[in-house]
Amino acid sequence: MPRRVRVESPDVFVHPLSYVRAQMGWTYQDVVDVIARRAGNMARRREKAWRWEHWGVVPDRVSQRALAVELGIPEECIDRYPWPQWLPDGDPIRTDFTWNQAGSSKAICDAMECTVTDRRGFMKLTGTSLIAFAQRWLDIEPAELASVLRGGRITEDFVDRVEEGLPRLRLLEATYGGRRSRRLIDAELGMVAEVLENSSYTASLSQRLHGLAAELGRMVGFACFDAGLHTAAQRYWVAAVHASHAAGQRALGANILKSMSLQCHDFGRVREALALARNANEGAGKTTPRVRSMLALREARAHAALDDAVTCERLIARADTEIGRGSRDDDPPWVAYFDEAEFHAQAGICYLDLGDHRTADRHFTRALDQLAPSKVRDRATYLIKRSEAQAGLGAVDHAKELLTTAIPLIQQAPSQRNADRVFAARTGMPLPRRDSHDIDEQLVLLVK
Repeated sequence: MPRRVRVESPDVFVHPLSYVRAQMGWTYQDVVDVIARRAGNMARRREKAWRWEHWGVVPDRVSQRALAVELGIPEECIDRYPWPQWLPDGDPIRTDFTWNQAGSSKAICDAMECTVTDRRGFMKLTGTSLIAFAQRWLDIEPAELASVLRGGRITEDFVDRVEEGLPRLRLLEATYGGRRSRRLIDAELGMVAEVLENSSYTASLSQRLHGLAAELGRMVGFACFDAGLHTAAQRYWVAAVHASHAAGQRALGANILKSMSLQCHDFGRVREALALARNANEGAGKTTPRVRSMLALREARAHAALDDAVTCERLIARADTEIGRGSRDDDPPWVAYFDEAEFHAQAGICYLDLGDHRTADRHFTRALDQLAPSKVRDRATYLIKRSEAQAGLGAVDHAKELLTTAIPLIQQAPSQRNADRVFAARTGMPLPRRDSHDIDEQLVLLVK
């Protein structure tokens, strides 16, 4: 079996156990040795710990109890939280900031302190706490904006210049991938956070600055998500939702919740994905048809993952109607990526999850035909997904061809999510041994 491909540095914490090992200085062999020492009879094979960390295998109760004792964790935590949630994995992600300008500034500063060095590749904010966070955003109205903060006076020209740089950063992230772009976007967000914290400005400029922080937080969060740094992504997004609220931009907040829903979908936490997508859809407020189409499709994907074909297809039909209405001149800049190609790709993924490979393939074909040449990362994604549809239709040779075509594109625009997709598609294909070896050889290029 080929090893799991990672395009980020090899010390990314892909699982809470990997974080524990890094903190304790343990190898996989050390993990099984300390468990065996406390639990008694147990085969001391390092592969067991590797499978817990990479394959989703759950250790038995005796092993979990022994590890908890070694780490000084009360046994009742094992009963209260399922594996691996009871493992210590550093500071929690805060969601208790107040829903006003001061709370927004604190949320941004908290994210900035933790995320640049945060290498964890797993989600920490899950379950009811994640859903409750989205519900609070939906229910609470923005408080009165403070007119000034201490520090130098900020002019409209300054804010204009920062806003003018957003398209360049969006293009950078979309073209070169999250791994290459996240630090630059983070630096831009840091500058805006410092202005919010230390400068003075009018109430109208305050809204614009918080809107900038929200969009930059969304962008750097997505860059981290794309790079496989999921804890960092969640920290940025929580701060970004607060900032969008302080800015009075509900549609932007909905777009951030949409990204959080997508992350849950990727982790198989589909009910949380649905709750977040619904909150985004219901809380977006008055917005453009294209934004409504995008949000409807995100909710459709959650229903598809739950095998709810009726609701999913109704939402796809609504999205199709909405995207054909209105003028793009009225759209917020952050929805520009959602064009006809992206619509068909998202619809195709819905049908892929529903098992309708023929309809999925038709959508992916249209997406690839309409995709702009500059969107290298998206082309790789669409090719991988179409290869899955072709494999489902029994066209294995064509599926292999599509998959191998995507690999050089991932080298051009590195994306951990696309690397993981290649791995998943490769392992799900009934390929002859020689063909499997050929793809594995190309997969190795992703980590060079």
